[in-house]
Amino acid sequence: MTEKKKTTIILFSGDYDKAMAAYIIANGAAAYDHEVTIFHTFWGLNALRKEEPLTLKKGFLEKMFGKMMPRGADKMGLSKMNFAGMGPKMIKHVMKKHNAMTLPQLIEMAQEQEVKLIACTMTMDLLGLQQEELLDKIEYAGVAAYLAEAEDGHVNLFI
Repeated sequence: MTEKKKTTIILFSGDYDKAMAAYIIANGAAAYDHEVTIFHTFWGLNALRKEEPLTLKKGFLEKMFGKMMPRGADKMGLSKMNFAGMGPKMIKHVMKKHNAMTLPQLIEMAQEQEVKLIACTMTMDLLGLQQEELLDKIEYAGVAAYLAEAEDGHVNLFI
């Protein structure tokens, strides 16, 4: 019996296009029967944020981070040609025209394929994010958990 291949991805970027690339790779690897983990840290956590605002008890700095960061995968900007928000609108129009999946759809597909989505708890503490603000059915862990996954990884990516 052959051992199942593992793919791990650190999603550090909060850019829509880079997060899309991470999820396209993750879904492709899962389709090839890899055990896949995406470890979301720093700005990559924005891909896991719920779109609806919640009233939670937070300090001043945590509230400011919450207001400055995009709320959800669909609100993330592009890494290049953002053009004050016009770039994402243009790319989403082109994607729709070509029947390409959106980032929220890719995230949903990853969950359906049992891709392990992990939110970095240390970064959550730094940015003042609480579990209630993130998507359901994800895991919470620190860097040691990622390293344990990556140690046996056949493919390890930092995006």
